[in-house]
Amino acid sequence: MAISFLASEISDLCLGKPPLRPLPTTATIADAVLALKTSGEIYVSVWSSEHSNSVVACNDTGCCRCVGKICMVDVIVHLCKEENLSHPLDALQSNVSDLVTKVKGQIRHLEPNSSLLEAIDCILEGAQNLVIPIHNNARTNLRKSQLTQSPLHAPTLHYTQEFCWLTREDVFRFLLNAIGVFSPIPTFTIEDLNIITKQTLTIHYEDPAISTLPLISHSLSAQTSIAVINKDNRLLGEISPFTLTCCDETVAAAIATLSAGDLMAYIDHNGPSDNLVHLVKMRLQERNLSAMLDLMDDYYNPSSSSSSCCSSDEEFGSTKNGAVGRSIYPGRRSTAIVCHPWNSLMAVMVQMIALRVSYAWVVQEDYTLVGIVTSSEILKQFRSVVAS
Repeated sequence: MAISFLASEISDLCLGKPPLRPLPTTATIADAVLALKTSGEIYVSVWSSEHSNSVVACNDTGCCRCVGKICMVDVIVHLCKEENLSHPLDALQSNVSDLVTKVKGQIRHLEPNSSLLEAIDCILEGAQNLVIPIHNNARTNLRKSQLTQSPLHAPTLHYTQEFCWLTREDVFRFLLNAIGVFSPIPTFTIEDLNIITKQTLTIHYEDPAISTLPLISHSLSAQTSIAVINKDNRLLGEISPFTLTCCDETVAAAIATLSAGDLMAYIDHNGPSDNLVHLVKMRLQERNLSAMLDLMDDYYNPSSSSSSCCSSDEEFGSTKNGAVGRSIYPGRRSTAIVCHPWNSLMAVMVQMIALRVSYAWVVQEDYTLVGIVTSSEILKQFRSVVAS
């Protein structure tokens, strides 16, 4: 029964998925930031086209391809480079291709009639997003007519074919809806299934946040997180790429000036305290990073024109002093997602899906860090029913 379920077509997972708004490779990083904020999406897709008129004409030659994706974490890491901290506005005018992750296989194109098993195999091979064509000519023609160049919006591609994409979360949710067909695997504990990874990305609470940059890039690629621990190896919190995707580009200033523990507080869903904002600004002044300081002032000034790009504070989040920018997407969280070795696989899955993450920290009762369980390891368990 499980094997026949895994033969389901992935078109079943695409129902209700919105079409991607493609960003051309000729766009700037500032264009990508604007597209992220105005769309409310965590990622923006970057597309290449062989046509000078920017029309993606999808056909059998495959000239219409998604070459990558960008999220706010990519922008933040880019701005954290020493030369970019001094000239952030210049850095935002760089070509968007500078941020596109050059990881082979991270984006995979599949046909709607591909099987769920094929989708899982692609994910286990490293794919984070599966690009699926949407076969709806009426909606495609309407969408095509709506996508016109406007000085108020980031540049987009006109295209004759619409696409959506699927993520691990989509596959997870689909599996959970039919979890019974995989019985008894979901009832086993994660310890019994031996899916707890002991090697984790960690940083001490008092370490400088800037030292997390390589870890942030790695965790974004692996879709995991960075554990913030004390000297007794107890989990105090995390610096999560998912949380950073819900922030704005000025978080680069906080990463460059704060400790790991203070950074956790800075990116909390309630927004940073006035004291932390003041501390960041003071340290920017000490390092003569006036351009980054000006960028922060633009975000934290209630009358700033930078806030006008958002339709409302309610839609994108706001700080308590009225400035838009700390949380630009709904659903941002501030605490680490934890489970215990004795929890069942199904319980862990439900928690991960409910909180929209692809991992959970495994801790003992006193919060001593044991390891991490990831969506990849869980998917391997469902994939194994075919080989058994």
